[in-house]
Amino acid sequence: MAGHLAQSLSFSCSVQQWDSDEPIPQSELLAGVAGKDGVLCLLSDRIDKEVLDAAGPTLKVISTLSVGYDHLAISEIKERGIRVGYTPDILTDATAELTVALLLATSRRLPESVEEVKNGGWTTWKPLWMCGYGLSGSTVGIIGLGRIGQAVARRLKPFGVNKFLYTGRHPRPEGAAEFKAEFVPLAKLAEESDFVIVTCSLTPDTQGMCSREFFCKMKKTSVFINTSRGTVVNQDDLYEALVKGHIAAAGLDVTTPEPLPVDHPLLSLKNCVILPHIGSATYATRNAMSALAANNLLAGLKGESMPSELKL
Repeated sequence: MAGHLAQSLSFSCSVQQWDSDEPIPQSELLAGVAGKDGVLCLLSDRIDKEVLDAAGPTLKVISTLSVGYDHLAISEIKERGIRVGYTPDILTDATAELTVALLLATSRRLPESVEEVKNGGWTTWKPLWMCGYGLSGSTVGIIGLGRIGQAVARRLKPFGVNKFLYTGRHPRPEGAAEFKAEFVPLAKLAEESDFVIVTCSLTPDTQGMCSREFFCKMKKTSVFINTSRGTVVNQDDLYEALVKGHIAAAGLDVTTPEPLPVDHPLLSLKNCVILPHIGSATYATRNAMSALAANNLLAGLKGESMPSELKL
């Protein structure tokens, strides 16, 4: 949180920092933002009307260390004329790499296989033991062919994927051309894809999009991957689909809530791989995100153009 500016020949500001990796308690956040000019937040910090009211009229800019901004009360922020900086592009490659890694780990049953080695389940070579599903000759469906969706497709293409399908709010012919990807309705993508990958933004339209109806349309041999936001998926319906065999497996880097309780039913399933939201977790990516978030904040405080500003 950046305090009132010290006007001088060289720009400077005072900083009040929550010095912990754990989320700031709500009471601390409300007290800390009072009278501040700027806030640098994480996706785990909910900047809602209560926080904005506590900050008061001095708040000029919010900089979030994330590409997603569903933790920000955008309508309230826009109404108050507050500028918002975010960190797209920088995390695209890291998130795409993690998405491919999660897909391979899930489809080829890597965590399950590692556990079998550790617990003595590996006894001898068996023709169908630990068999999974390969990408060669497959159809991959991508929900949300934006920056990350395209980066995922670019990495999967050399695996010998036969066809790419995608869906979203509207066709993206320029982005799709590289992969000869076909724009289809959500239902058709579910029905025809061997692998379904969710990389869309969280919006009112996408919230709960992947539900019982969606999973029942998917192939029994298909694999579902989500690296977008947890609430795009109805997790109760996903659990049912996995248990009843409507789909073969699922890999999630995002859940609802985060962290997922250790007794959550999904964690009991061998055909569900869950990661702790590490899509952008490379040293280089996180360092670059941090620098961009800081520069967005400073530019906003100075009334200058931000390196990466969210257009409200």
